[in-house]
This record gives sequence, C-alpha cells and structure tokens, in this order.
Amino acid sequence: MEKIGLILEGGGMRGIYTAGVLDFFIEKNIEVDIVIGVSAGSCHAASYLSKQFKRAFNATVDYLDDKNYLSLRNFIKTGSIFGMDFMFNKIPNELNIFDYDTFNKSKSKFIAVATNCETGEPEYFELKDMNKDIIYLQASCSIPMFSNIVEIDNYKLVDGGVSDSIPIEYAINNDCKKNIVVLTRDENYIKSKVKFSNLIKRKYKKFPKLVDAIESRHLNYNKSLDLVNELSEDGNAIVIRPKNPVKISQVEKNKTKLTALYNEGYNDAKEAYEDILNFIKNSSY
Repeated sequence: MEKIGLILEGGGMRGIYTAGVLDFFIEKNIEVDIVIGVSAGSCHAASYLSKQFKRAFNATVDYLDDKNYLSLRNFIKTGSIFGMDFMFNKIPNELNIFDYDTFNKSKSKFIAVATNCETGEPEYFELKDMNKDIIYLQASCSIPMFSNIVEIDNYKLVDGGVSDSIPIEYAINNDCKKNIVVLTRDENYIKSKVKFSNLIKRKYKKFPKLVDAIESRHLNYNKSLDLVNELSEDGNAIVIRPKNPVKISQVEKNKTKLTALYNEGYNDAKEAYEDILNFIKNSSY
C-alpha cells in the first residue's frame, strides 16, 4: 500500500483557496497519510486535521476589520503586518475555538515547513500536540520583510515558502510516492525573481544564507513546479489549483474577493472528487 501525501502551498491570503479545497475534503472525509503545509497552507491544514468545517474560512475573513489581525498599525508597533498573538493565541483559544483534541487524535502525520535563517535551508517540523506546537505554524507563516523572525529552541525561523514552497521532493523522500498537491496559482504561473533585493540584503545582513535563499526562491519554486507537473502527467500526483490567475495579494482584505476564491477552491475540489477517489483507491493496492 502506497502512502499518500497532501502538499499545501502557501501564499498569504491566497491560501483561502486551499481552505475551500480542504473543507470539501472534510465533508467527504478524505484523509491521507502525511499532510505537509507551507505558510498559510500549514494554518489551513490544522483546521482540516481538526475536522472543523469552515473554520479556516472564518478565521481568515471574520477579523478583517480588526486592526489587531492585519494592519499597518501592527507592522509599525510589532514589526509584523499580521498580529501573531491575535492569530495564534486569541483566535484559536477565544474567538474561533480550535479543536485541539481532534487534531491530536488525527491519524495523519502533519509537517509544517519553515526556513532556517542561519542556513537558508528548509526545516520540517512534525506537529503532534497543537497546544505545544502552534509556534511552528507561526514560524511557517512569518513572511520575510512583513514579519519578525521566530526563535524556537536553537532555531531562528521564517516562512517555509522561502526555501521549499512546494515540498514535493520532501514528500517523495518520505515514502509518499503518490501526492495530492494544492497550489494557489494557476497552471501558467511562473515565479519571477524577487524584487527589492537591496532592502532584503539590508534587513537580513546578519543572515546571508537567508538572503541567498530569498534571491534563489524563484528557481527552486519553478523546479518544484516542473516536478509536480511531471508527476501529474505520469499519474503520480493530482494537482488542484485555480483555473485563472489569482488577483489577490498576500495581504488582501476584500472579503468579496476572498469568499469567491474560497468557493473556487471548494468547487475545484468537488470537480476533482472522482479522480481523487480513484487515485486513493489505486494507491491502496
């Protein structure tokens, strides 16, 4: 029996597309062996594994008008445009309660990807107890230039998308020869080289390998994308992604646009349902 992985790309607020896909998975009780989430993908994976339908959507859009959630004020006061304590403490523990027990009982292994500032390399953290491990979600979502470095144990971490935006090679190397890949860009998207290189070098001058990783991100991204497309053609991956270019930024606050993208993700997953069932069934032989 072949293991099946579920790989979830990030993209900030574009990740609400993934939330729609995962809500359909919750409805249909689609489960996999390993879930590998990057940035926003890791956050939405948590609600998928806690089996809380629509939680990821609500956690994304319900607080758009709250300056503690996403605002320039946050950035000026804390160095992070997203309110990290608000997102990773107040929301799950007070406003939109996270089902820690169900998450902790999940049969799926959950990996959140972050980037090591000192090495520029990806770090893959297994989250087993969300009460203790939620800090790794924060690290996975800490977008360079827009968020602070997260220090955990001996690690200094930022967003996993810097070093491994689409961790397909990691999945394969961990015995997942069959993978469902959820992307937040359309099939014609090709990542370009990062802009504002001088600002990045200035901000992260103490971390030259992180700067190198940021500057070469487009090369690694496009290489992973080529592999995903190749695996899809060979029948070893199912790719779910928007059909058209996504006109939503990483820090989008337009609820109408976000809702439409969520619905698109849900409907795209629904459209792929029979293929997913056959994919899982054939992998179980």
